[in-house]
Amino acid sequence: MRTQHHTLLAATPGTRHELVSLHYGTPGGRKVYIQGALHADEVPGLLVAHHLRGLLATAEAEGRLLGEVVLVPAANPLGLRQWHLRGYQGRFEFTSGENFNRHFADLSEPALARVQDRLGPDAATNVALVRAALREAAAELSATTPLEDLRRLLLGLAIDAELVLDLHSDGEGLLHIYTTPATWDQAELLVRCIDARVALIAERSGGDPFDEACSMVWPQIAARLPAGTPLPPSCLAATIELRGEGDVRHELAAQDAAGILRLLVARGIVRDDAAADIPPLRCQPTPLAGSIPLVAPHGGMVVFLKEPGAEVVEGEPIVDVIDPITGQVSTLGAGTTGLFFARENRRFAVAGMALGKVAGVDARRSGSLLSV
Repeated sequence: MRTQHHTLLAATPGTRHELVSLHYGTPGGRKVYIQGALHADEVPGLLVAHHLRGLLATAEAEGRLLGEVVLVPAANPLGLRQWHLRGYQGRFEFTSGENFNRHFADLSEPALARVQDRLGPDAATNVALVRAALREAAAELSATTPLEDLRRLLLGLAIDAELVLDLHSDGEGLLHIYTTPATWDQAELLVRCIDARVALIAERSGGDPFDEACSMVWPQIAARLPAGTPLPPSCLAATIELRGEGDVRHELAAQDAAGILRLLVARGIVRDDAAADIPPLRCQPTPLAGSIPLVAPHGGMVVFLKEPGAEVVEGEPIVDVIDPITGQVSTLGAGTTGLFFARENRRFAVAGMALGKVAGVDARRSGSLLSV
């Protein structure tokens, strides 16, 4: 294993932050990229990365690692420092107010410009050329702030990988993933290996999150190519929501790390002649546009009437919002029929706060589909 230290652009003299990446296996062939806690206060991803280190080190030592796995165990050193008034703010950068998992660069245009005249009828050759072009385009990105530099570094480490896993967690909820329709045939295996309960798919969720910056360049470039120039979607990128922020337990993290390793075995990145059978699929993909939030109409106490995992019908009561001064009680019902899979972990709401989500099959929303 090789450890690389990437120094971030300093905001002020005398300060320093660095991103650390762990590189297992041999570079130059098949590549996997995994990162934990881009939202720095979502600790389950940090613990899963901790357990993955041991599994990957063992596979490497035993000669069973057949490609390269890049693991960034703590993907957001800027967010990790944002301890303020006894609490973390790891989702938004203090300086700009921006979500750390937004505004990643779209490299489709600069990559296409590099290779458009060199692509031909052989799909494998085209994939190799585009991967190299994406690496070059990422290397030319510029940055003027530490946040921009962090995004540049993360994208540069991941953009040429065939598999990209971004480990997050919700407030409270079931294990679920976000990915794209173009790669569902590959994502189904991921869902089975980690035993996810919900798979939300969208071509563009809005805001340019990290996973889509890695995966959507492929169909975007392919759409610009003439007939007879094949370019298959060659990066499965997924955001994995590791249940809730409070689900920080060794048994869960070990289980999730084993599931990710099971995926690497199934994809031929790791050899394991004694690998266990892959679990059956527990969910079908549903549109992210069909994930309907429960929004507080006013401030007050939050009292949930259902637990994550409940199957609900449209209109079925899920949560009460209670104004402690007036006594007003607003009962929020499911906005669609489906699975109540995630909810807020705070128990006092302000007006407009999203309190929970129900995954339905009908795509009812448009525009930006991600939470703030």
